[in-house]
Amino acid sequence: MAEEKQKVAKDKKRLVKPWREKAWYEVFAPQMFGGTKLGESPSADPSQLVGRVFEATLGDLLDDISKANVKLYFQVKSVDDKKAQTAFIGHEMVRDYIQSQIRRRCGKANDIALVTTKDGYKVRLTSMVMALRDVQSSKIHEIRKVMRVVVVAKANERTLEQFVQEVVLGKLSSDIYKEAKRYCPIRRVEVFKSKVLSGPA
Repeated sequence: MAEEKQKVAKDKKRLVKPWREKAWYEVFAPQMFGGTKLGESPSADPSQLVGRVFEATLGDLLDDISKANVKLYFQVKSVDDKKAQTAFIGHEMVRDYIQSQIRRRCGKANDIALVTTKDGYKVRLTSMVMALRDVQSSKIHEIRKVMRVVVVAKANERTLEQFVQEVVLGKLSSDIYKEAKRYCPIRRVEVFKSKVLSGPA
């Protein structure tokens, strides 16, 4: 019994010591989001922070509760002097919000596009156009085509920073809306998910 207690005490010491040896690092969003502090994270070695992914809402970064439905993902790329710098790797809208936008007996067009920005980043985008009423399948097909044309063209004309800002702030959705409304009355357009697949070659 005494030996078991000694073993438990030693195990506790092993757990406590490494935790005490860890330092706290401040984590910052990239400059495209104003370099805002995302939070703090403990690590025994700064190199162990590199590659770690952090999540924040657009509402937190902009101090705007109406944007709380947009989640942003950042990955640590470098650590210097207890400060971890991140890069944007994607976003998505919360599932409950997307489901709340879908109506029965109303046309809907989804599209997943692989685009390349002006500075060579490859990004996968998932977009959705929701009509005010039911729509013929031929028109849904045309809407899907125009969605693809718009997102590919806008990405080719913009750097990753410019493109991401237009995606998460709704400018790209507005551009899709302007083209899609030629086919039928549109209720809502959302670019609800993105992922940065790779950087410049």
